[in-house]
Amino acid sequence: MAARFAVYYAPPHGTPLHRFGQRWLGRDGAGDDGADRLVPHGLDESLVRSVTETPRRYDFHATLKAPFHLAPGTDADGLAAALAAFVKTRTPVTAPRLRLTALDRFVALVPDGPCPALDALAADCVTGFDRFRAPPSEEELVRRRASGLTPQQETLLARWGYPYVLDQFRFHFSLTGHLPEDHAAAVIEALDPVVAPLCRQPLAIDGVSLFVQDAPSAPFRLVRRFPFP
Repeated sequence: MAARFAVYYAPPHGTPLHRFGQRWLGRDGAGDDGADRLVPHGLDESLVRSVTETPRRYDFHATLKAPFHLAPGTDADGLAAALAAFVKTRTPVTAPRLRLTALDRFVALVPDGPCPALDALAADCVTGFDRFRAPPSEEELVRRRASGLTPQQETLLARWGYPYVLDQFRFHFSLTGHLPEDHAAAVIEALDPVVAPLCRQPLAIDGVSLFVQDAPSAPFRLVRRFPFP
């Protein structure tokens, strides 16, 4: 029960978006922690390390199915096999181009407009792999509720183990943890020219990735990428 698994969209290794995330967070889920750390003009390295401490543990990604412990009677091989079968039924999704914004006190890259196909992909990941998810512990539930949930989010938490799914889902790449408003504004101002080249074209979602956290204090690492045919 120590390990947790998650289904993410993570940009393919070596692409400009992957390279940006790797440099901004100072690591990637494939184990490459040697990237030159990105410190945009207007920020200093200590601040960058501080604001990226939380997302660094999770790697640069957009969540499709949030981290979960495996249910009794399931295992990692079975989950991987289910993902391999799942992607054979999918086609790539073209999402709107990204934009930089603040979401609930953290900075993120989000699609610049709605994308029903992307929402459907996330919903299918949430529901389709739920048989592999063990119920959350009481400690996990308390943590999820700490920020305050709406009645609908509470219902989703009870059913799917995570409150921000289905109609509450918003595709995003987290770039920071929770920040004071002035810090978020400073990060956005500094990052805006850096990410501008990444935000000129539609975002191609060409597969999903399985990640694992081997222990509560460990960073998430990439197990396998599953490209769409």
